[in-house]
Amino acid sequence: MLAIVALALAWTGRQRVQTLESELVRRQQDSAEQATDARVMARQAQELARDSAAKMALLEARVAESAVQRSQVEDLMQSIARSRDENVLADIEAALRVALQHSAITGSTEPLLAALQQAEERLARHSQPPLERVRRAIAKDIERTRDVGVADIAALTLRLDEAIRAVDGLPLLSRPDRQTHAVPVVRTPVAPKAAASAASAADGSAPEPGAWRTAWLAFGAQVWQEVRGLVRVTRIDQPEAMLVAPEQAWFLRENLKLRLLNARLALLSRQFDTAQSDLRDARMALDRYFDRQARGVQAVSSTLRQVMTQARQVGVPRPDATLAAIAAAAAVR
Repeated sequence: MLAIVALALAWTGRQRVQTLESELVRRQQDSAEQATDARVMARQAQELARDSAAKMALLEARVAESAVQRSQVEDLMQSIARSRDENVLADIEAALRVALQHSAITGSTEPLLAALQQAEERLARHSQPPLERVRRAIAKDIERTRDVGVADIAALTLRLDEAIRAVDGLPLLSRPDRQTHAVPVVRTPVAPKAAASAASAADGSAPEPGAWRTAWLAFGAQVWQEVRGLVRVTRIDQPEAMLVAPEQAWFLRENLKLRLLNARLALLSRQFDTAQSDLRDARMALDRYFDRQARGVQAVSSTLRQVMTQARQVGVPRPDATLAAIAAAAAVR
């Protein structure tokens, strides 16, 4: 019995050992397969790692290249912005200098004022904070230029043209038909007694004793009034004005026109001293040879006086604040 049990136990143990051996072999085969797969996977992982490393190196190179290109683009944009601002400032400065020369030649602030306003509008469209100082300086120069009073040459020349056209109708002192401002003759009425004496004389009746004397006095007064009416006395401050012959009146008027034309040309050429001298001579000719009591002469004299008052040399202001601001902005850049 024991032998049988021992044999059974031995057979059972042998079966277990075979099962274990087969299981061990199977597991070894599985481990070998897994090791093979692991080696393959490791090899693939290494290849993938190498590919990733290569791709990372390529990406890093591209990132570095992009950074370099970005810095170059930023530098280019900054240089373009700087050059654009510099070009704007250079254009504004050149326009202001040209307008300043134009204003100095013409004697008018309109070219300079127009250039300043155009520069302000251009900077407003440009809208760059570093140029705000230049814009404020331009606004100050615009206000300062507007406050300067400059003679209106066009209006003054128009007034002189009107005065020249009116010269032919101005009355001379030497004209016999000019209107004088003599005191009107006041006729003394005949006394009632003298009228009664004259009526009685006409009827043939005898006049009263004192009627003849009164009548003669009234008659003498009437004769004296008539004589005073025949003679007109006018005060002449310039005796040589009465010596102008009628055929010389045309030359006198033409000479006055020439002086006014010379004054007009002097105004157009901004020679205010010459214009003042010609206008002064024209006024002296008006006062000396023309009837100052006439309205036309008074109107022309008033016009010349106004032109002399307004025809003054006024210096055109320089845009120093704007030019200094432009120079400072250019130096900062």
